[in-house]
Amino acid sequence: MISGMLDIRMLTALKPISSFSPARLRELLDYCHLETFAQGQDPFKLHSLHGQSVYLLQGELELVYEDGNRVIIRANTEWAKHPLGKRQPEIISATALSGIQLLRIDDDMLDTMVTWDQFAPHGGIKPMPDMEAASDAYASVKRMLNSGMFSAEYLKHGPFAHLPPANIGQLIDRIEAIAVWANDVIIREGDEGDYYYMIESGRARVTRLVGGVNMLLAELKAGDAFGEEALVSGARRNATVTMQNNSMLLRLKRQDFFELMQEPLLRRLNYVDAIKKVAQGAIWIDVRLPSEYRYDKLPGAINVPLNDIRNAIGALNKSHTYIAYCQSGRRSSAAAFILAQAGYDVYVLEGGLWTVPRSQQQ
Repeated sequence: MISGMLDIRMLTALKPISSFSPARLRELLDYCHLETFAQGQDPFKLHSLHGQSVYLLQGELELVYEDGNRVIIRANTEWAKHPLGKRQPEIISATALSGIQLLRIDDDMLDTMVTWDQFAPHGGIKPMPDMEAASDAYASVKRMLNSGMFSAEYLKHGPFAHLPPANIGQLIDRIEAIAVWANDVIIREGDEGDYYYMIESGRARVTRLVGGVNMLLAELKAGDAFGEEALVSGARRNATVTMQNNSMLLRLKRQDFFELMQEPLLRRLNYVDAIKKVAQGAIWIDVRLPSEYRYDKLPGAINVPLNDIRNAIGALNKSHTYIAYCQSGRRSSAAAFILAQAGYDVYVLEGGLWTVPRSQQQ
């Protein structure tokens, strides 16, 4: 009889999943898909192994490789602990020799989790003569990596989603976790940008001085990031962020942000390549003020001013590709970064409208 339930203990026998912490294993359950097949069926006829890590949990399965070799794999054996099809040569067919159960996990998701988890025991720990200090640093990094900021969903779709693997260790080494208190002002309108912030726990409010009155622009929660606009655009802070309760923040210094996060997330296109993207269905986003947009814009562009870009998250369709532009490329870089860290497929028009012939503008 084939069981339809996945026990977390089953995951601890699989490679490389067995290296995960208990918390990560519980999280992984949400990304696991069980399939059952009757004797004689080919489990890969309709759903290939491409892009998937597939494990045999129950039963016997015969695999036929492109070099003609046949191998019988039984559940609970050493071979079954590893994903099927990861060894060469390629599998061309498979037959269930009994009722079988397979576990499928998206390759990209699993690889992302493994990559980050491999840094958990070591990342950010510098040699220290003081064993107590080293122990505290180790505990700090472990706690940080087990926080919601580094959950599977956030690593897949959050600001770390496009981080090159080579940058992960450096990010963990340079990122700071700081405790802040209710009513602490983290960034102040008019100041120069110094840090990029992510809220690990707690809430904050974003305000701007308008006509002598502090106007509430947004409320931020755990998992949200702020402070990137001034860093990317080179402008001064355009709002004040105040904590609503005692919280934990993660922060990166400006230079570390530029080096490790900004460039991996910002994808730039010249006008010729951008036009090709638009012909393929990409959508222009004009992030300038409405008064600028009305005066000159690119054909078919939608207007989402930079100060409203966060409100557009969720409203813009993530199945579309977007190309952000402004006059010079500064504001659009900030807008594109905000959208990219929210999981959107977005590019920046290099040089902005200054690079576009007047004849091509409306």
